[in-house]
Amino acid sequence: MTHDIAINGDNAVALAWRQIDPDVCAAYPITPQTIIVEKFAEYVANGEVSTEFVCVESEHSALTLCTASASAGARTFTATASQGLAYMWEMLPITAAMRVPLIMAVANRAVSGPININNDHGDAMSARDCGWIQLFSENVQQAYDNSIIAPRIAEHPEVQLPCLVNLDGFILTHAIERMTMVETADVKQFVGEHKPLYPLLDVKHPLSHGNMDGPDFYYPHKYQSVLGMEKAMEVTEQVFKEFADLTGREYHLVDEYLCDDAEFVAIILGSSFGTMKETVDQLRAEGIKAGCAMPHLYRPWPEAALAKIMKGKKAVAVFDKHLSIGAYGPMFPEVVTAAVDLDAVPKMYNVIYGLGGADATVAGFKKAMEDINAGKAPKITYLGVKS
Repeated sequence: MTHDIAINGDNAVALAWRQIDPDVCAAYPITPQTIIVEKFAEYVANGEVSTEFVCVESEHSALTLCTASASAGARTFTATASQGLAYMWEMLPITAAMRVPLIMAVANRAVSGPININNDHGDAMSARDCGWIQLFSENVQQAYDNSIIAPRIAEHPEVQLPCLVNLDGFILTHAIERMTMVETADVKQFVGEHKPLYPLLDVKHPLSHGNMDGPDFYYPHKYQSVLGMEKAMEVTEQVFKEFADLTGREYHLVDEYLCDDAEFVAIILGSSFGTMKETVDQLRAEGIKAGCAMPHLYRPWPEAALAKIMKGKKAVAVFDKHLSIGAYGPMFPEVVTAAVDLDAVPKMYNVIYGLGGADATVAGFKKAMEDINAGKAPKITYLGVKS
């Protein structure tokens, strides 16, 4: 059973959490994530969930507490954005190394400085190497769906890694859209009972967490996380299939739009995928065979799926909503690497756009794509910035 509601992205995430009813939540408010924990705290206060909600003094404390909670064996959720995720940074690789299936919603927002509260992907990209699974959301529906899907991936016994659920700040967090929710009983059945591995509070089987690792053990333990990430790819595909059986909503490691017969494609993340779809429609109307794709799963990196999409294309445009200053956008070299084993590597272009909430428009995307199609674009374009 499903039914449609009008809801913003933050409340949609909180609703998914309410339906899952985690054991523990600890978080600190930060724009544009605040609505998530405010609404969920309301569910706790009203007795609609049995969650232990802990008000902490900082984001660092939030993630520290959540890591300890998950280590103890509790299903644990948290949320943050931008500087909050930056303040957690010390704990991000520790949480991943401790192999706890913690779920964190990130309302993507630019990282200071200069101070900015609007959307780009600087926070998620700054955390990309810390060992967390990452899912990206195109719209409110996906923010809700990803919140239900995430624990199924993270808690798999052969994965056991924390997971970020990304949704674009303000564009999705605060915008009200129509969304089809799943009945709570079906959500609970889909997510299932939490069965922690090696919980710290299992006194009959004592163990240690967070030990010191010397050179002989640090590297092998990091490699274990690599294996967990590799398994997460397979698990994600299976969970997506099961979710489609439940809801009819079909997701893939890389979601595609009109890529099969396209001569060139754009690779893009988040809510901008919708903008790019409209761009592709307008280009098609002009006789230009364009397509676009979004890595729904960003970590682990879906290299094989992207290579399949790029095979036979004349050009690929990678649209990055973050800049690695002194190099390219963070997705660009990874997309290029995914193409290196193709018989013919497409011409590769990087477009940096939307930093700090700068407009990401169909007109801007269309101009960039037309220049790329005509072979007039430089290797890297700073869309909307006057040189």
